[in-house]
Amino acid sequence: MENSFIPSLFSNTPTVKKKREKFDQTVKMGGLETERTTTGWAARDPSGVLTPYTYTLRSTGPEDVFVKVMCCGICHTDLHQAKNDLGMSNYPMVPGHEVVGEVLEVGSDVSKFRVGDIVGVGCIVGCCRNCRPCDSDNEQYCLKKIWSYNDVYTDGKPTQGGFAGSMVVDQKFVVNIPEGMAPEQVAPLLCAGVTVYSPLNHFGLMGSGLRGGILGLGGVGHMGVKIAKAMGHHVTVISSSDKKKVEALEHLGADDYLVSSDAEGMQKAADSLDYIIDTVPVFHPLEPYLSLLKLDGKLILTGVINTPLQFVSPMVMLGRKSITGSFIGSMKETEEMLNFCKEKNLTSMIEVVKMDYINTAMERLEKNDVRYRFVVDVAGSKLDQ
Repeated sequence: MENSFIPSLFSNTPTVKKKREKFDQTVKMGGLETERTTTGWAARDPSGVLTPYTYTLRSTGPEDVFVKVMCCGICHTDLHQAKNDLGMSNYPMVPGHEVVGEVLEVGSDVSKFRVGDIVGVGCIVGCCRNCRPCDSDNEQYCLKKIWSYNDVYTDGKPTQGGFAGSMVVDQKFVVNIPEGMAPEQVAPLLCAGVTVYSPLNHFGLMGSGLRGGILGLGGVGHMGVKIAKAMGHHVTVISSSDKKKVEALEHLGADDYLVSSDAEGMQKAADSLDYIIDTVPVFHPLEPYLSLLKLDGKLILTGVINTPLQFVSPMVMLGRKSITGSFIGSMKETEEMLNFCKEKNLTSMIEVVKMDYINTAMERLEKNDVRYRFVVDVAGSKLDQ
């Protein structure tokens, strides 16, 4: 990471003053301890190739949890960030934001966790705590949120993600994993699962009997089918080809399957869906899917796309339809989602790999060659080679 990107603790800007004040407060509270190093796999340039990287973790403060990483899911966003597709990457960067691990140490003010707990860490590790989103348990929309990686923490250290042996995380951004849930199965829920659960929850779409569409059958999409079905919805998977039809209908339990290029099938399905969760992370037209929505139907965008999307306004106006977006979920929703999945016995469909396979996994992910989420067995991998 370029030095110019990391704010100096001796700068006089308002933002850095606040960071310095918190840093000084932590020192006064006796929260700083011996610095630890860990090894992760980092991207060092826009090629996105990951290699071993040893770095210093930030010191454990009073409200921090020191976590030994057990496993970490691979999300399409990790690929975007590693390759600088969004034009905001800083190197070296250790990706990974679907983290499950074991608590090895807690700060003096930590009340939610104990040593030995199995916990999860998602996309963000900090927020301002006093804005409207933070006050309403929507901290994922805080304008000063701190990403799990490719960001800078309040003490000036760059954040690094879960493709590493350990992490230090503020207790607010850690969740307990319900007993009995397998860590590798839980990892994708911390991003893919809550990314689906949150909009269904926020937009009042959790009641049974609704008709929903899942556009794109990848990591997020397959959890969309499972969660929506568990809520009692009639679920239609929409894809660009029929190659996933058997999997969608027979393995995931979807009710219908639409191929977007099948004009006749799309026409028959017009005006039939209450909502569509659009998980596609690349450019695609919106008009074909807007036509599938009923009056007041919602097209909910969840895929990160770095090019503008287009639609003609009558497609929205003639049906009072909405195009909206949703970003992961709050910590509260993450806990609710985990409990929901535990209650409904929902798991993700995964392929477990070792860290030395991660570059191949990234290449396969870019080709959509995974059913449906890679999870890295971090604890079982040799991280330094």
